[in-house]
Amino acid sequence: MLDEASLLTERNGNLAAVASEAQRTLRDALAAAENGSATVGGGGPISLSAALPGGRDLANFATRTTSCAMTNAPPPNHPLRDFVDRHEKLFVLTGAGCSTNSGIPDYRDSNGNWKRTQPVNFQAFMSEAHTRQRYWARSLIGWRRFGQARPNDAHHALAKLEANGRCGMLLTQNVDRLHQSAGHRQVIDLHGRLDLVRCMGCGGKMPRDEFQQALGRANAEWLTLDAADAPDGDADLEHEDFSSFQVPACEACGGILKPDVVFFGENVPRDIVATAQDHLAQADAMLVVGSSLMVYSGFRFVQAAAQRNIPIAAVNLGRTRADDLLTLKVEERCEAALAFLL
Repeated sequence: MLDEASLLTERNGNLAAVASEAQRTLRDALAAAENGSATVGGGGPISLSAALPGGRDLANFATRTTSCAMTNAPPPNHPLRDFVDRHEKLFVLTGAGCSTNSGIPDYRDSNGNWKRTQPVNFQAFMSEAHTRQRYWARSLIGWRRFGQARPNDAHHALAKLEANGRCGMLLTQNVDRLHQSAGHRQVIDLHGRLDLVRCMGCGGKMPRDEFQQALGRANAEWLTLDAADAPDGDADLEHEDFSSFQVPACEACGGILKPDVVFFGENVPRDIVATAQDHLAQADAMLVVGSSLMVYSGFRFVQAAAQRNIPIAAVNLGRTRADDLLTLKVEERCEAALAFLL
């Protein structure tokens, strides 16, 4: 009869073999998917939960058994790490999910639906004084915390990816400038930047902090109010009469002042789109981080990558508009999924 130590050795050897085979299957499936020769679920992307014939349980089992059976074994297979390692010039597109851990709320739920009323519309902002009063009153409250947001590990991980020479360009749908604060150099702000205010008459610009002071001087009684944070420097300030709120005009020409961001209903400048497309054309893979891609201004770049047969990986909690175009999808928080880069 085998003694206890022998039985344990035999059991661990069997578990290690099963884990190793499962990981090889996952790695081969991902490589085949990227080459267009394998699909899962009727043509969709290979995902961490679907890449193996036992689903998420088998993938988790493989990782657990490798850990307990072989203490000196190589680290578990990491599909996103493998994807990044196989490509030398990534085009990265980021969205709101990249900044939620910095305290900035996002717009959509895991199904890609709005969590709240849609953001202010460009046409309404430009044509209606009461819309501008409501926007700037809420922004007066929201900017106090938004302006203090700091990069999180997802931003730092992507900055390190660039520092290691693996990221050719980062295109962000966010307006918080946190990628730049984390040290990322090659960044295109697709939807502009909230730290600037632009005159719609003469085109002059001023820092948002400077305009915050002007708003406060004109509306001192509003500075005592507080409200829960909303996306992009907004605040859930409701049930207030905004008719008394004073919105300063441009000191140079008296024009309407607007944050230097692209509102809903407003077009992204053509030169910005063209520059981003040029960088995408030079990439050998695309990585989407924290975006449901429900807004066409970002989704079109995934479409362009797919048309060029550029493999696409996405990190996002929940559904994306491009699920059927993805080579790999990782449903984790951005900072956790990218932790291997730090």
